[in-house]
Order: sequence, then C-alpha cells, then structure tokens
Amino acid sequence: MAFLARIFRFVFWMLIVSWSVAILRRIVRNMGRGVSPGSAKNSSMDIPSDAVSRKLVRDPMCGMHIAEGLALPVKQGSEVLHFCSAECRDRYLSKSQKLAANA
Repeated sequence: MAFLARIFRFVFWMLIVSWSVAILRRIVRNMGRGVSPGSAKNSSMDIPSDAVSRKLVRDPMCGMHIAEGLALPVKQGSEVLHFCSAECRDRYLSKSQKLAANA
C-alpha cells in the first residue's frame, strides 16, 4: 500500500512540475512578443481604441443599437446617421434616392 501511495505522489508532483513549466514557457514567450498573457486573444481583432465608447446609436434601417465608434456614419444635410453594416447603409441610401426621384 505504501508503494502505491509513493507512485501516486510521484505522478502528482510530476504533473504539477510539468504544468508549471508549461505556464512559465507561455509567459516567457508572450513577454518576448510584448503581449501580456491576458490580451493574447484580443490582439488579432482590428478594433480602433476609440471604438469602445459609452454612447450607443441606433441604426435607422434595422433598429440595432451599436457603439458610436463602431458604426458607419453617413451625413445627410445637417444630420448624421449611423449604420450597423454596409448593407443597412446601402439599403437606406437606395431607398432615400427612390423617394427623391418620385418627389
């Protein structure tokens, strides 16, 4: 019984040491790149720093709310409209051009 306890203790400590080495290796690798370990996932995203704004704007076509920094702005006269996607923007512009042609 004592022999089995020694084997389990040995395996336990080998797992602890191998996990510690893996974590240290990952930290050193990320320090070499100049990236902190927690932000490694966010480095591939292409979001401008001012995109995380507190102000939400509403898309006039689909009604979706989106951060002002991520929205696609279109200026019509003195009014600025914000759209969630290029598709919504194009649908709105084509619809407004049809209304202007009919008037």
